[in-house]
Order: sequence, then C-alpha cells, then structure tokens
Amino acid sequence: MLDINLIRKDPKKLKQIIKDRQLKFDVDALIKLDKKKRDLLQEVEKLRAEQNKASAEIAKSSGATKQKLVMEMKAISQRVKESEPELKEIEAQIKQMMLELPNIPQPSVPVGEDDSENKELKVVSQPTEFNFKPLDHAALGEKLDIIDVKRAAKVSGSRFGYFKGAAALLEFALMRFAFDLLIKEGFTPIVPPVVIKEKAMQGLGYLSGGGEEDTYHFTKDKQYFTGTSEQSVVPLHMDEILAEEELPKRYAAFSTCFRREAGSYGKDTKGILRVHQFDKVEMVSFTKPEQSDKEHKYLLSLQEKLVAELKLPYRIIQVCTGDLSYQSANTYDLECWIPSQDKYRETHSTSNCTDFQARRLNIKYRDQKSKKNELVHILNGTALAMGRMIIAILENYQQADGSVVVPIALQEYMSGMKVIK
Repeated sequence: MLDINLIRKDPKKLKQIIKDRQLKFDVDALIKLDKKKRDLLQEVEKLRAEQNKASAEIAKSSGATKQKLVMEMKAISQRVKESEPELKEIEAQIKQMMLELPNIPQPSVPVGEDDSENKELKVVSQPTEFNFKPLDHAALGEKLDIIDVKRAAKVSGSRFGYFKGAAALLEFALMRFAFDLLIKEGFTPIVPPVVIKEKAMQGLGYLSGGGEEDTYHFTKDKQYFTGTSEQSVVPLHMDEILAEEELPKRYAAFSTCFRREAGSYGKDTKGILRVHQFDKVEMVSFTKPEQSDKEHKYLLSLQEKLVAELKLPYRIIQVCTGDLSYQSANTYDLECWIPSQDKYRETHSTSNCTDFQARRLNIKYRDQKSKKNELVHILNGTALAMGRMIIAILENYQQADGSVVVPIALQEYMSGMKVIK
C-alpha cells in the first residue's frame, strides 16, 4: 500500500507509474473519492464542534432557551449519525482501491513492457559445453530413476513429480548447503507454516492484480497455501514494533510452496521446471529504510555465492517495470544456464519491497534518535529453489554415459555419493 499523501501531492507521477507497469487503474477516481472523504470529514468535524458548543451552552442555560438548544443539538447529532455510514462506505472504497495499487519502482528500474526488456547486468562463466549430445533433465531423471512425473500425474495430476533416491538426497543436500552458509551469515533458520490467513496474504500484496488466481486457497476458511516461503515469514511480525538494534533482522526459511501456475498453459510442460508444488530456502530481511538498498545487494551477493560454489554458469538481470511483481520496488533475477534449452532460466529472484508490505501489515521499528515508530523496509530473496537447482545440476553436470557428477560443494551432504548413476 502506498502513502496517500504521495498520491495527493503528485497524481501525475502515479499515473506514469501505472503506465510503466503496464497496468490499468483509475487514479482520478481515487483522487475524487479521497477529496469527497476529506470534505465529509471536515463537515463532520464542524458538526461535532457545534455539538460541543451547544453542549456547553445547554449546561449554562435553562427554560425555553435550554429546550431550544437541546432540539438543535439533537438535529446536529442526527446529521452526524447520517454522515457516518457514508463516510465508512467511502473509506472502504478507498481502502480497496489502495490495495490494488502497486509499489513505486525505484529510479534505477528500467522501463519496459515485459520480460523481453529486462536488463542484463552481467554474465558469469561460459555456458557448459559437451563433446556429446546432452539430455534434458526429464530424460536424465527418468533414465536414472530419480524423478518420476508419470506416476505423479497418475496420483496428483500434471505438473507434479516424485523425487526418488539421489534426487531426494540432492534436495536435502541443497537445503543443508544453503542453511550452513546463511547461518554463518547470521540468518535465523525457520520452518514456517505453509497455510496463512487471508489478512496476511492480502497485506503482502499477492492477491492484487489477479494474483489470487495463482493461489491454492480454502474459500470457507479464508486461508491460503503459501506460493513462496516469505509469505508466511513476513507476517511473523505483523502489528509489531521491532527494536532498532535488531535490524537488519534476517531469516532463512525452508518450506513447501504451492502455485496454480495460472496463465502458464502450454509453457514448460516437460519435467519439473514449472510445477504446482516445490520446496525452497528463502531469505527474508527487515531493515531500516536507509539500509534497504545495501541489503538488497547483499542478498544478491549471497545468491551469487551459493551458485558460484555450485560452479554453475549464470547471469544477473534487473527486472523492468512491466515485469515487476505488485509488491516489488526493484527486483534482480539470477538465471542459471540450462543446456537443453540453450538459454538462461530464472532460478533465483530478490526483491526490495521497501515499506509497501510494512504499511499494509503494520510492521514498524522504534527509531532511537527521533523516538518515533517508523515503517521498516522488507526484502526477500531465493537462496535455493530445489527443483530448479536440481534441473541445473543434472543438465550441467551430466556425463556421456548418462551419469551425473555431484557438485563438490554438495558431496559432504550426499551420504558418500559423488556420482549419480
């Protein structure tokens, strides 16, 4: 949610933001409603002042004069009472419109219509080359009997998979590898719930702009399965005031995530690249506003460190305005090289959500200097998404005989297994 004062001050800027983000929103309607609300508030406050004045005069008067004043006060009270439902209705409309507004992109974010206009920042190491015809992860998984999507489709439907044997070991090796690095960096490990209340999901901004279509949820209970790990970690401090000395406050969360993949019909249908259920380790950070840009680069550096230790080719891109999520003010994606597709695919993402989610969820910190409660800035970033990292490992580490070498960084977690065959 944005600060309404920013909208009042510069509605043209908001219109440009909406345009840059390739969204539709009636800014003029919001401004008109806000003015109507303020005018009505002013009228109610004036009436209440008249009430107070009449009340004081009644106390000092008697007889016919007092009776007249009492009648006038009743009339004023009735006008106030009649105004309150209208005021509540206008406030509800404004709140709903405000919930549909996206975050303001930071100045460094490139303007673009869609992901084709994302900006490449750097490429690290050359794409993997083979002296044989490489297989894709689906063929490797089936050949090695470690990924089974056929039986998963029979049991659960399309876009699910079983991880068996070495793939199951790889998942937990990746989890331990990520946790070990992040714990050394001062992150608190956490295994959060995977079901959250509607209030929390709404506060995060994931239901705006049609986002609800990509969720699995229980309508009767008003609860949602998390689609990414930070969705149940950020609300951990909902309606709380953090101590300044706690910041930055960092969590490393492991959880299962669920997505309907709405709008992805026909895309990445083979294998486990785009699935309805996956596990990941996610980084979440709460910072002071002046720290958030630095913290964002720090999260990105940790993503690079993890992928570099796995010795996978990758590149970094900055997401353009038209491809930004609703809650993000700036997003960097790390994409690993996927040989079978002959291109880089997103395996990591890190976003600075500034105070957007904090305002909606009422998460603040106590500023020691000003002695005021201020909104925190909230950031998130993928540490490792297990399915996509397993894809990258299988395809980049495959051998001519169909076996797969386990990256050195993971071998200590693989019960002595160095080659999957």
